[in-house]
Amino acid sequence: MDLSVIILNYNSADYLKKCLESISKSDIGNYKYEVIIVDNNSSDDSIKLAKTVKSSNFKFLELNNNRGFAHGNNQGLKEIDSKTRFVLFLNPDTIVQKDTFKKMIEFFDQNKNIDAATCQINLALTGKMQPECHRGFPTPWNSLCYFTGLSKLFPHSKTFSGYFMGNLDKTIPHKIDACVGAFLMVKKEVGDKIKWWNEKYFFYGEDLDFCYQLKQNNFNLYFNPNCKITHFQGVSSGLINKSKHLSKASRQTKIMTAKASTQAMRIFYQENLFSHYSALTKFLVMSGIKLLELKRVFKAKYL
Repeated sequence: MDLSVIILNYNSADYLKKCLESISKSDIGNYKYEVIIVDNNSSDDSIKLAKTVKSSNFKFLELNNNRGFAHGNNQGLKEIDSKTRFVLFLNPDTIVQKDTFKKMIEFFDQNKNIDAATCQINLALTGKMQPECHRGFPTPWNSLCYFTGLSKLFPHSKTFSGYFMGNLDKTIPHKIDACVGAFLMVKKEVGDKIKWWNEKYFFYGEDLDFCYQLKQNNFNLYFNPNCKITHFQGVSSGLINKSKHLSKASRQTKIMTAKASTQAMRIFYQENLFSHYSALTKFLVMSGIKLLELKRVFKAKYL
């Protein structure tokens, strides 16, 4: 097996079906692939709809409880072909192009120094590239520049735009620090070495942590702009302004994910970054996260 695709689904309704329909049209040449659809105890009919898309490459795993993104993906890993070369984590609210899988496998095969990679992810509602697919790590300085708007004033500055690595040329393949988990492809042997997903994260942050572990273990993560997919961002959480009208997420789910998004920040800082900073910096970071949490929860409750 060349490629094992893991799609973790939670109440994605028609989007999962559309994703699988796009995959079923894939031209992957002489490569072999499989798709593991893991359902995180959805309450909608997304799996019923998904099973109407017939393919011998599809396999379903339905979990009886939702223990988060990291846990669900780790469960999917138990179902993949033991001899697969690559694992791709793909969101259910995405559409892949006919040659997406083929191009990404070729990208790895033609560049032996690549250990993990993402592609250019375009947002369905705007057509623009999703910034999170091309990220730096959220250090205190990068985060300060991003949340205060300094990065917008100097979008191509290495000093001020480190949050999304705005100084790099996005028209050519290159190394990046991190990417969003909506499309993350990894050599299986590399994932095995870093022990895959950290289940301390429930929703949000686990992709940053994954990428940080790659970096800490001297593995190379690349951005490949020559391969593109479409992403309906925020369908599961309902928190993204531009797509919240598309989401069927309940108010309770929105509040839960708002809290999870900021709790993920705390975990990431505590586990990966705090040892590098002073007590004052730690206090300021945690205070900033608390304020952001209050803002996001208020928004989830009332807006």
